[in-house]
Amino acid sequence: MDTYNILSLGVLVFLIIAQKAMANGVEKTTGRGIMGAVVDGSSRIGKEQKVAMKMAVRDFNNSNNQSFFLQIQDSQGQPLQAALAAQELTDRQKVQAILGPQRWEEASLVAEVASQARIPIISLADATPVWATERWPFMVQASSNQDLQMRAIAAIVHSWEWYHVTVIYEDNGSSMVEGIPLLSDSLREVGAEISRLLPVPPSVSSMVKELEKIKQDHCRVFLVHLSVPLAIRLFQKANEMGMMKKDYVWITTNAFTSLIHSINTSTFPSMQGIVGVRSYFPDKKPQFQDFDKRFETLFASEYPEEDINKPGIYAVQAYDAAWALCLAMKESYSKDGQHLLGNILTNDFDGLSGQIHFINQKLAPADKFQVINVVHRRYTELGFWSDRLGFSKSVHEGSAYNSCMKNLGHIFWPGDSESTPRGWAIPTNSKPLQIGVPNMSSFKQYVNVVHNPINNNNSFEGFAIDLFKATVASMPYFLHYKFISFQGTYDNLVEQLHLKKFDAVVGDVALVASRCEHAEFTYPYTESVLVMIVPVQARTSKRELLFIKPFTKAMWALALAINLYNGFVVWMIERNYCPEHRGSVLNQIGIMIGLSFTTLFSLQGEKLHSNLSRMAMVVWLFVALVITQTYTANLTSILTVTGLEPTVADVQSLQNSNSMVGYCRGSFVTRYLTEVLRFRSENLKSYKSPDEYAQGLRSREIAAAFLEAPFAKLFLTKYCNEFIAAGPTYKVGGFGFVFPRGSPLVHDVTKALLNVSEHGKLQELEKAMLASEKCVDVKSEDEISSLSPSSFWVLFILTGGTSTVALVSYLIQRRKMIWRLILAIMIGKKQLSRRNSNVESPANSVGIIEFSMQP
Repeated sequence: MDTYNILSLGVLVFLIIAQKAMANGVEKTTGRGIMGAVVDGSSRIGKEQKVAMKMAVRDFNNSNNQSFFLQIQDSQGQPLQAALAAQELTDRQKVQAILGPQRWEEASLVAEVASQARIPIISLADATPVWATERWPFMVQASSNQDLQMRAIAAIVHSWEWYHVTVIYEDNGSSMVEGIPLLSDSLREVGAEISRLLPVPPSVSSMVKELEKIKQDHCRVFLVHLSVPLAIRLFQKANEMGMMKKDYVWITTNAFTSLIHSINTSTFPSMQGIVGVRSYFPDKKPQFQDFDKRFETLFASEYPEEDINKPGIYAVQAYDAAWALCLAMKESYSKDGQHLLGNILTNDFDGLSGQIHFINQKLAPADKFQVINVVHRRYTELGFWSDRLGFSKSVHEGSAYNSCMKNLGHIFWPGDSESTPRGWAIPTNSKPLQIGVPNMSSFKQYVNVVHNPINNNNSFEGFAIDLFKATVASMPYFLHYKFISFQGTYDNLVEQLHLKKFDAVVGDVALVASRCEHAEFTYPYTESVLVMIVPVQARTSKRELLFIKPFTKAMWALALAINLYNGFVVWMIERNYCPEHRGSVLNQIGIMIGLSFTTLFSLQGEKLHSNLSRMAMVVWLFVALVITQTYTANLTSILTVTGLEPTVADVQSLQNSNSMVGYCRGSFVTRYLTEVLRFRSENLKSYKSPDEYAQGLRSREIAAAFLEAPFAKLFLTKYCNEFIAAGPTYKVGGFGFVFPRGSPLVHDVTKALLNVSEHGKLQELEKAMLASEKCVDVKSEDEISSLSPSSFWVLFILTGGTSTVALVSYLIQRRKMIWRLILAIMIGKKQLSRRNSNVESPANSVGIIEFSMQP
């Protein structure tokens, strides 16, 4: 604004002096209905505007029986010349209003002149500052501003998940600079940012130097915010330098894209894959089709040197602006500028560019932009973007809209690439990424730097190193890197990223707010909590039903089965000697079960009659003695066994007892303990290895140790019998890979890290790390006390085998008796069958049976 003020004052001083000199002898044109226009006749925009304005005035006069005149002045693209042209129109031509130029540098000076003359100026500049209408109250903005265009560009960037953009703009103090803050704000809303602003000078040699700079950067998304002639030279040089190949992205703004229809197709080969945004107007309407035909004829006759005669958005806007002015002048019966301004602002009609009406002296903003793609020797219309709805392939009602540009279909990218450019790349001539690795980790399982004195080289090991390698391997492109050991605190290591000493940091680096001032972290790959570790102490078990705990369920079942079996064998052998063992089936079952348990637990049982039963019983009693004694001893052990419980319940207990606590040397935990948990600094003691922690806890030098969850897992795995996690956990940041702020690697590495985690590789690496520190954990009561059959299988085989041998031997010895018994039964049946014919004495039958049952 200061530049404009100085320039405006200088021009006005010159004009005031010149005005008096021209006052005498000047022929003044008077009359009703004279309007003026200032255009840049040397540019394509100015040429289209000039033809369109003439057509608008002519069409309006013919359709409304008016005789308005249009006086056009050529500024030649020079702000001073534009001011002089405006002075000419107001002083000599006595115009009632001025249609302003397209560039803001010219429009601002014309607005100053028009305001002095108190006549309206309809500005066609597309980069008008928000304060313009306050400074020049007679100014009306008749072109859409750039803010929505920049939102459309941000939507494109967001659709393809690009996070950094290099902006190339014209270094001549032009109005294009006004759009950069709007672009920056729009990108920030979608999580992206401008990585570099590159002003491009008009000279070719300087342009090449600037392109070399961005070629060495990581960012490959370039937004071209240049006028058509300069943009064409830029693309030609970029193509020669190999910057129109795969992985490059070129996006053009309205300044270039809205004039792409006027560019000779011979220049298109150097623009392959460009994606552009331009203002939309309904070019399929009959109203525009008629205008198009007449425009091409008039334009070709007036500018035969131009190869292409089709009109664009600038011609359409100029036509609508001239028509709006004619409508206002028709309704104005006064030459007062304020009255004419009021008529202009009340216009509301359907123009070539859409509905024309003004809000706060500005044309109602267009809410649609067209997205185009340069393919071979032409450009294709991919679709449209609306600020309210997003992207669609059509602007007709009922069209499907989506927030992502990917739904517009196939995009032709530079290098004829089928895959979407990732938006950044490592230059081929760049050095390997310098990856800093901490050399003071307390837990070497996470990161360990091993120095080889023979070749003076370092090797890097550990979970974090393996995870980073797996993450890089899952990325869709090769990443060249080199690990470098760093001796110092973790905070100092992260600060090296800000100082450009490292390109990334890999290790057990916690995500802490203060570190985010210098760096960006990936997604945390570990649990994000702080754990309190304390020693364990005895706890008396008070569980019920302990009398069954000495044996497992299988042992109880097997003992019961072998008892019943042995009882059955003894009963089977002894029943022939003991009449009381006979009787009903139910009675004999009861006698057998009773025999099993009374004989087992009493050595005063009934006298056995058979050597076979005595043999089975001796072995059985021996096994029973061993089992019962083992049961008694194990039950006694269970009744006196102790459990494990933490020595400290919570943080409050530590603070109340003024106890010492330990933490990892060089860690952020010291700040957390003092600032969040409110421990006194003199009660903190640092350690540098798990063994030191263990020794400190054993000796009661410290009552507890605070470790991040990954370290706590390792520590408890190694010392599972001595220490335990206690109290609540505390939310912290977790471990992550670290990069400088603004690094394009952050997004891709985070995405790759998530893929590694989702496919189970992260869990696999963590399990392998914990397995390397495996120890026998404290067993539960079930595992300690309950004895299984595996402890007695020899005894069970001995007693079961002895009883089986006794039973088999008994059956062999009694086989003759069995046959006699069977014979007696058969004889008895025959006698009964002959009862009616030959009745025998019952005593004889009974005697036979009784005789058969004798041993």
